[in-house]
Parts: sequence; C-alpha cells; structure tokens
Amino acid sequence: MATSAERIGTLLCGVGESPVWRAADQAFHWTDIPGRALWRWTPASDRLDHWTLPQMAGCLAPRGDGWLLAMEDGLYACGPLVAGQPCQPRPLAPVRHGAPGMRFNDGRCDRQGRFLAGTMVMDMGLARNAGKLYRHAPGQPLEAIVDDLIVPNGLAFSPDGRTMYLSDSHPSRQVVWAFDYDIDSGLPRNRRVFIPKLPAGRPDGAAVDADGGYWICGNEAGRIYRYTPDGRLDRSLDVPAARVAMCAFGGPDLDLLLVTSIRPADAAPDSAAGAVFALRPGARGLEETASAG
Repeated sequence: MATSAERIGTLLCGVGESPVWRAADQAFHWTDIPGRALWRWTPASDRLDHWTLPQMAGCLAPRGDGWLLAMEDGLYACGPLVAGQPCQPRPLAPVRHGAPGMRFNDGRCDRQGRFLAGTMVMDMGLARNAGKLYRHAPGQPLEAIVDDLIVPNGLAFSPDGRTMYLSDSHPSRQVVWAFDYDIDSGLPRNRRVFIPKLPAGRPDGAAVDADGGYWICGNEAGRIYRYTPDGRLDRSLDVPAARVAMCAFGGPDLDLLLVTSIRPADAAPDSAAGAVFALRPGARGLEETASAG
C-alpha cells in the first residue's frame, strides 16, 4: 500500500468514527454513528464484517476480549464480536446529559486504561456548549473533567501519557488544546492552545505516532496534518473525501493509517464521501490501551 490513500471496500458510512486497531484480532474496528453499526476490517484477508447496534455509538475502545462503547445514554460493554452473531451491548455506566438531544462523540483510553469520551448536542446548528469530557475508571461512575464544549474531538495522548490533546471542532471554535495530564489521578490541567487553527478544514479526530507527532483530520479539507510535539506543522496528506473524520494507526507494524469519513445528505451518488481509506504515511503508531474496567 502506497503513500496515497486507497479505498477499503465499497462501504459508505454516514459518520465513520473511532477507528481502533487491535493486535489480538489483527483488524481495525470503527463505528458508523448514524448507521448504528460497528465495522471490522481484517487487512490480511481484506474481509469486512459489521454488526447492528441499538443506539448510536460515538466511539469505542478495547475491553477484555470485547469492546467498550460510548453510546447515546451511557457506556456499554459488547462482545466478543463474532461474524454472523448479534452484538448485544450491556450497560456499564449511565450519563446524565446537560441538555436534550445529546450523545457521546470522540473518545479513547488514556495510557493507564481509563476511558475518556466527550458529549455533544447532536444539532450542531444550536452551537450549545453543553458538552463535557467524561472519565470512566473501574468501579467508579462517570466524572466530568472538562466542560464548556460544543463538539469535543481530537482526543489523544502523548507516548508517555503526560500530555492530553483535545479539540472542539465546532465552526465557532476550531481549536486544539494541550493539557498536562496527571497519570496518577487521570486529571488534565494547564489547558493551553496547541493549534489555534488548521491551514484548512476543521479539527476532527486524531492519533499520535510513536515519536509524539499529533495527526489531526482536517474535516471539510480532505487532509490529515501532522504536528510535532512543539506545535509545528510538518506534514500534510490528502484523502479523496473532503469530510475526513478520524485516523488510527494499525497493521502488524503499526505503520498503516486508517481514515474514516462522513457522507453528508447532499453527497453526489458517485462521491467517495463516507468511505474508509488506508495509507502508509511513513510513521508508526502506538498500540491503543484497553479499558481497565
């Protein structure tokens, strides 16, 4: 697979989000939020599988031999996933939203296995800052650790886990922050602007490579940008879909970058909007930490 992006199958997601590579399965997994579906792609066989969900899932993380799903009204456990058998999520932790019409959006585990995920009002046109970033630790209820968010996105952690990245991709904000992250308490502090604005597009989902580079999707620009830990832009990759949503490293050598995208209602019939792509960007990623609870 070359540096240029290659399309995976013919599937089209309404909102493809939260791609995650799990070495035990040698496969990528991701969610189609409005499609209420989980997808799995196994590169070695080029096989695609999917499972129907009872609610929209904004993000997912490995949990034991199954998955943790952040859905509309809380966190759920699911799996293990077996082709041809249904996925039946089991409730883990409910969430009390601050406004009507909310769901979980972007999220992942920190390096210690705590699960963090943000919430948003689904109608972005309302521009309501009711979103929060929640943390889930084993045996504990959900705890809000960042508030005043409209569309939380871009959550990622530095290789040592001591820097947390978070964006707000709403058109009125379009900023990426960095925080100092206490790996003992799981609390972020010292919020500062990391990327004030992308060269083009709004900041969406992100990944961190083994050297600490922060890869952020430029939604509406069809680009993925890599920023160095000190905030310098040093690379830009094109993807043949304007509304790229999130990227993730995977493959046996963690050098394959999977990119999901969004299909708007007015997309042309022959458009690749909503497709999933893979490329080799010349960098290696890090194994995602599984949820500890």
